[in-house]
Amino acid sequence: MMDIQFNTDNQIHGGTDVSEAIEARLRERLARFSSRLTRIEVHGRDVDGTTNGESGVELTLEARPAGQQPLSVTGNGPELEAALNSALPKLVSRLDSVFGRLDRVR
Repeated sequence: MMDIQFNTDNQIHGGTDVSEAIEARLRERLARFSSRLTRIEVHGRDVDGTTNGESGVELTLEARPAGQQPLSVTGNGPELEAALNSALPKLVSRLDSVFGRLDRVR
């Protein structure tokens, strides 16, 4: 079972609703990898203070594959959802690549 840990800085307003929505999205997109992942860590942070620009929120997703080194990707956007939309396809691509190589070696 894949655990999901959600962390934000004090500038990001990531209440229960936001963390639950992000967790649901992660579980949906990463379902095919869930037996091979032990944990996903989500780190959201405000990178531009009160400016709220196009890249104001940085979201890092760190995946921990069982028996492998952790890997991480980062996405940016004006809010958490947009940053997740930037980072999640990158994570899926990296996991496809890593697990594809592992499966070919076996």
